[in-house]
Amino acid sequence: MQKNGPIIKSGGPNASFRGIPPEVDEYRLGNRGALGWVIDQYRVSTDKRSGIVNDPNRADDPEYIVRLIGQVVTVSVETVRLVRELSVLPLLNPEG
Repeated sequence: MQKNGPIIKSGGPNASFRGIPPEVDEYRLGNRGALGWVIDQYRVSTDKRSGIVNDPNRADDPEYIVRLIGQVVTVSVETVRLVRELSVLPLLNPEG
């Protein structure tokens, strides 16, 4: 991932990132990318009916989500790389 440059976070409650490799979107969980799923799931939201606030931020670990995004990016990029490498391997012919 270093060859693609670092992931840079812009602080604050509306953090933004840049330098995320495009391969991240190639790793899919069902019909969407893993990073998109994490970003969607890990946002502050309030249940309209109950008023319960779901806040994934951790007061004891303010960099948790930044690390999580970095891990998801790494897993996504490495998985895409491995699948590409496997796709060029010759398949064994079970009939000989």
